[in-house]
Amino acid sequence: MFLLSFMVLLILILISVAFYVLLERKVLGYIQARSGPSKVGYMGILQPFSDAIKLFSSESYYLYFGNLTIYYLMPLLGLLISLNLWCLYPLSFNFLSFPLGLLFFIACSSFMVYSILLSSWSSNSSYSLLGCMRSVAQSISYEVCMFLIMFNFIFFFYGFNLMKFFYSQQLNWFLIMGYPLFLILFACVLAETNRSPFDFSEGESELVSGFNTEYSSFNFSFIFLSEYTNMIFMSLILVMIFFGADFFSLIFFLKVMFMNFIFIWIRGSFPRLRYDKLMMICWKIYLPVALHYFFFFLNVMILIY
Repeated sequence: MFLLSFMVLLILILISVAFYVLLERKVLGYIQARSGPSKVGYMGILQPFSDAIKLFSSESYYLYFGNLTIYYLMPLLGLLISLNLWCLYPLSFNFLSFPLGLLFFIACSSFMVYSILLSSWSSNSSYSLLGCMRSVAQSISYEVCMFLIMFNFIFFFYGFNLMKFFYSQQLNWFLIMGYPLFLILFACVLAETNRSPFDFSEGESELVSGFNTEYSSFNFSFIFLSEYTNMIFMSLILVMIFFGADFFSLIFFLKVMFMNFIFIWIRGSFPRLRYDKLMMICWKIYLPVALHYFFFFLNVMILIY
């Protein structure tokens, strides 16, 4: 039953990614005073499926200089890691009440950087390698802040079980208690998913297309799918931690949709930062604040217990 429900979930996730891309193109179109996709199907609703057919039917490049085995396997590995995170999705037959759920999320999200690192290195391209180095430094820096913030709640709950977010926020959201933590965690999620204004691994205006410069056809679509799957799951995690984890209500999923909309809104509103400012924000602002909260929660838990 778990395998059946998980397979249905994966199919629905891939469909949601397709319509999330359509939502992004529509919202960016309205932000930039243009209509966005409107030709394929009613109001462009079939545009994601035509894009998928075009991507999977286009010609795939063959690299003469590069490690072909790693080149072809890494996009698939990135997609598998992204889909593996959805084991924590709230269904009756899953690992949501798995005692180490938050630790499972931390371990899987840490592996994402390896797919970008190895896919860039195996491409044997200067632009890909630059995007790779930026992405690795960015992910390592912001993962420290992201995991420190999550450790605050681990001390608070005295465990890694994600169901404790559901039980603890029935009367009061953690957003009220830790609003600065939410802002820092949201910025870290933007950096982890390589979204604007932190999209330095792709950097179209500087690196052609960044780490995926040499990818095309189905390989590029796997990278594309893993990125958007990560964004949807990170929105789910943010809502679960700060906005009340009532998995059994429609409002919970509306809040997840609103967080996904904010990803798009930020992309249409802010320019890309300078790389040195990205690192300065992490190590000089976000990390000290996260550490102060960390020691504050630690001292409170020592006094309580």
